[in-house]
Amino acid sequence: MTATKEHVTIKGNKDGLVFLFNDHCEFPDLLSELQYKLEKSHQQILSGPTIDVHIKLGERELDVQQEEEIKKLVGHHGNLLIQSIESTPKEQIEKNIHQDLKIMNGIVRSGQSIHEDAPILFMGDVNPGGMISSNGDIYVMGALRGLAHAGKNGNKDAIIAASYMRPTQLRIANIVSRSPDESANEGAYMEFAYLDEDHMQVGKISELHKVRPVALQF
Repeated sequence: MTATKEHVTIKGNKDGLVFLFNDHCEFPDLLSELQYKLEKSHQQILSGPTIDVHIKLGERELDVQQEEEIKKLVGHHGNLLIQSIESTPKEQIEKNIHQDLKIMNGIVRSGQSIHEDAPILFMGDVNPGGMISSNGDIYVMGALRGLAHAGKNGNKDAIIAASYMRPTQLRIANIVSRSPDESANEGAYMEFAYLDEDHMQVGKISELHKVRPVALQF
């Protein structure tokens, strides 16, 4: 088998391993890739002390037989111990993303700031010296050249997206990232910032589905 599609993503954190399952592929394809990664490409994780495994299904809901197949496949490797298998219903994901979305427009100039508890969709520019912050996500349909702070209440799942991403500073929860070098950010495409194991990452907006199974719709 050649693992050309990421049906299964395996990440490590302080609690062990997190298996992120694609919630749109066929279950046999998912199972096949899981087996391949456990037995071939990720074989190094199968040696050593016991490792706790947390499985994230996204929107996918398993029946009893499917859950047993996954438990059997993972449990076949003696040092992997499944601690949880969790799915998030689509309705809950959409509620988290869309809840009380605050739509605003204008320009945030130097010395000005916007603070909202709700996620913000801002139609305009945030200039250097300006600040925009929210307990939820921040979407800037314009140039982000100032400071943006998403998840200010500690929500590490929040994201910051902008049509033109050149901030003086990004913050998500308590994680701070300075603006990247200009040479590293010359693309004419919308980008978003997110946290991956407490490290700030920036990607093309077309990759948002890898972080969020349901995209913002408006």
